[in-house]
Amino acid sequence: MKFGVVVFPGSNCDQDCFHVASRVMGQPTEYIWHKETKLGKFDCLIIPGGFSYGDYLRCGAIARFSPIMKPVIDFANGGGLVIGICNGFQVLLEAGLLPGAMLRNKGLHFICKFVELKVEEIGSPFTSKYKKGQIICIPIAHNEGNYYIDDAGLKKLKANKQIIFRYHGENPNGAVDDIAGIVNEKRNVLGMMPHPERSSEPELTSTDGRGIFESIVAAMGNK
Repeated sequence: MKFGVVVFPGSNCDQDCFHVASRVMGQPTEYIWHKETKLGKFDCLIIPGGFSYGDYLRCGAIARFSPIMKPVIDFANGGGLVIGICNGFQVLLEAGLLPGAMLRNKGLHFICKFVELKVEEIGSPFTSKYKKGQIICIPIAHNEGNYYIDDAGLKKLKANKQIIFRYHGENPNGAVDDIAGIVNEKRNVLGMMPHPERSSEPELTSTDGRGIFESIVAAMGNK
């Protein structure tokens, strides 16, 4: 299979994602610059963390209008796998590929630390290598990670089993219903605030995030 890592001005986790996809998972991987208007042949796109366009206006609000986002949206709507991590999650929300919005952390401070997550659903191409209810340890690093959705939207997320990860124990940012990661209704687009690429090797304290990338490779049949 082949990964593509989208790079915006201000992205700072693109190299981490590239390393995990190419070196740890051993899959062909390419960077995709934000000014591109067409996609090559990819099986999974990664929208990495960072501060796209300096996070001016709202996080992800300017990146959503980058030339690359039209083919990314078309790719997702066509069933292609897309994972947005931290700022990438914010971009996917702004692009309308996932429901809800992101607010400032409840304490109004940037938070960078390991947190525990509960794997709520394993019936997705991003979580098949986990066990339902498994507790995993993955770091966060964000200032606007307080996920919000109205009551009707939350009810829909629950009914469709779109909540993939919840914070376990401590809710570090005030996210509604402890939500740390969700998928779209088709289950081919994942947005999550924690950074699985930062917990995919023993040298990084935890390898719990590696299961996400292993699940993606398995879903694509390692083609």
